[in-house]
Amino acid sequence: MGTSRGVLHDHEVYILALIDQRNPRRFGLGECSPLPGLSIDHRPEFEEKLQDVCDLLNGDVAPQEIDLRDWPAIRFGLETALIDFSAGGHRILFLSDFTRGYQSIPINGLVVMADYETMRQQAFAKIAAGFTCIKIKIGAIGFENECRLLREIRQQHSPKKITLRLDANGAFNPGEAFEKLKLLSQFGIHSLEQPIQAGQWDEMARVCAASPIPIALDEELIDCHTIAEKRNLLRAIRPQYLILKPTLLGGFAACEEWIKLADEHGVGYWVTSALESNIGLNAIAQWTATLPVIRESGSTSRTMPQGLGTGQLYRANFPAPLHLSNGQLTYADRGDRIIRLDDLELVERV
Repeated sequence: MGTSRGVLHDHEVYILALIDQRNPRRFGLGECSPLPGLSIDHRPEFEEKLQDVCDLLNGDVAPQEIDLRDWPAIRFGLETALIDFSAGGHRILFLSDFTRGYQSIPINGLVVMADYETMRQQAFAKIAAGFTCIKIKIGAIGFENECRLLREIRQQHSPKKITLRLDANGAFNPGEAFEKLKLLSQFGIHSLEQPIQAGQWDEMARVCAASPIPIALDEELIDCHTIAEKRNLLRAIRPQYLILKPTLLGGFAACEEWIKLADEHGVGYWVTSALESNIGLNAIAQWTATLPVIRESGSTSRTMPQGLGTGQLYRANFPAPLHLSNGQLTYADRGDRIIRLDDLELVERV
């Protein structure tokens, strides 16, 4: 699969299992799967750190006493495993209308980086499959070709019918960003993620203030850990949206800090997976369904499409009760959420 960090063929994941020694059938699962080239904890000592965490837990050290600030993927996996275990170890972490089967989650259809014709086919296939929100990663086929693709989509589908989101992954230079955003705005773009590289707060603030397209921050959030750091970023940059990825940001509690601050600053947000397997995706989808409000910038809408469709990119995956139809993610327990501990040896392939 083509990503902004190159072509990804395999994605190595670690599954943390908390097992009840008195009843081995009861176990909680959490996925620790840092994303190559993006996660701050994707480094050689990751497995050693995860083993240290397991040793501490087996030694009766309380989870909250383990410092995982620099290990967001492990923090997310441990948090998820604890919630799963506490809820009974059935992979229903958050009971809601979603897990009861009464509510679905609208998601965007993702067009990944490839050659022009492949991306074109992806986009129109997603529209034909019932997606009303399409997210296109740009920066791979040249700006003129990207405009050509967007123009062709808009010739057939108006903004009222199809919402278009773009993800630049920092591909624009600060000096050219505004001009490119101006040209892209003619295609009725809902938002554009991370136009320039993260870490340039002054430049990003200028882009957010002047852009004709609402700007969403993604990679920019990764290095902010404390509430003070998060608040400072929002005050300095003043984006229109935040992209919340629990694996990259350190779990649900960390994302909920961002949500609280976003509400205080009138900033919209949505949740996106980061190529987790179905174990992580299942947890993220269930948590997303419990959020009190999925915010559009400046309004309160529960229908904002989320970015939770990446599980379908794998040729092999763990069982899960998640089902996708017409751009909607639903939860339907048909026996496919039953995971044996032996299943955890599965190697994920993209």
